[in-house]
Amino acid sequence: MKLTHDAIERNVGLMVVLTLLVVSVGGLVEIVPLYFQKSTTEPVTGLKPYDPVRLTGRDVYIREGCYLCHSQMIRPFRAETERYGHYSVAGEFVYDHPFQWGSKRTGPDLHRVGGRYSDEWHRAHLINPRDLVPESNMPAFAFLEKAPADASSIEAKMRALRKVGVPYTDEEIAGARKQLEGKSELDALIAYLQGMGLELKNAK
Repeated sequence: MKLTHDAIERNVGLMVVLTLLVVSVGGLVEIVPLYFQKSTTEPVTGLKPYDPVRLTGRDVYIREGCYLCHSQMIRPFRAETERYGHYSVAGEFVYDHPFQWGSKRTGPDLHRVGGRYSDEWHRAHLINPRDLVPESNMPAFAFLEKAPADASSIEAKMRALRKVGVPYTDEEIAGARKQLEGKSELDALIAYLQGMGLELKNAK
């Protein structure tokens, strides 16, 4: 059979196979080179892996679906950089597995929220958002204050992350449980938020 345009359009199976082939090749051409660019695989200056408290807070952030309403990706547009700060760069997400860029902003972008508000502000806001922002439709997370931070699997998480390139040492993993002693899930979530985007926060 001659592979003319007309013949391909008449044969649905062939058209699907060729479409998948072209999309796959195009995707590889776009994506594979990024794995060899230092700017996308090297951490930005000052970036450190999440400590056990922040790592636990990140898990709470994901579990509670915060990423469904908040992005962590500031685009390089003036309207965004004036509101949120320096645009996000690939090297800031090297230790995020998976990254939490998000795809919707019901609430504001959180990538540079670290240090913008005090711990007490975050605590009050998470317990009842409407106490600070009367028009907020964010749910309250008061129950997190009474939930102890889960230390049972923290070493396993850190070991798993080490396998995908996060440079945790044996000493850091061994001392992880101790850092979570006496911490609530609310404490962990606040620690996670307070560490967001600090590396390029003051960059111009």
